[in-house]
Amino acid sequence: MTPKTTEREVIDGAAGALEVVVNAPLTTLSGIALIAHPLPLEGGTLDNKVVYTLAKTFFALGYAAVRFNFRGVGASAGVFDEGNGETDDALAALAHGRQRYGNALPIVLAGFSFGSFVQTRVAHRVNAERMVLIAPAVNRFPTERVPPDTIVVHGEQDDVVPLADVFAWARPQELPIIVFPGCGHFFHGRLPQLQRAITGEWQPRRVATASA
Repeated sequence: MTPKTTEREVIDGAAGALEVVVNAPLTTLSGIALIAHPLPLEGGTLDNKVVYTLAKTFFALGYAAVRFNFRGVGASAGVFDEGNGETDDALAALAHGRQRYGNALPIVLAGFSFGSFVQTRVAHRVNAERMVLIAPAVNRFPTERVPPDTIVVHGEQDDVVPLADVFAWARPQELPIIVFPGCGHFFHGRLPQLQRAITGEWQPRRVATASA
């Protein structure tokens, strides 16, 4: 991503000002990827390195990547609301992306940790093409069931969200999990691998869909 394709702005959100960063390739778009950051109370922001990696990944796949700061973070107004108001923040950021790039584009919902929890709530309000959840905080928030083609990536040695808890959440859904051996919650040193994993899961599906 280059500065030319990166725009940071403040829009009107449900709680007032909402800080948004958009990374959009200068080509025909594949869709809009809405990306949600980890828990604000523990320093989560739209500039988190996992969130940035998600934006970089979807940018490379041809999507307009829309990141935003939840209420009370950065230039976004408001205070933490346990995921309720944050769902409204996500919907406001998505509405901004749709207004800018068109309502007809496919939508991808992606999130990291607390952001994954919020995106499972957004999914009940939006007809999304697919979801990508990184280290979903299923042990800390009541994370909803997700579609069967959702990409879930988790670290074997995650000390924030134990892998066993993610398996317990995924098992009733028969949902596959991509596990990074020896990896913690924040994917230190594993971000290029994370990008490759998502891209590898994405492209075969899109090629198969196009040739069907």
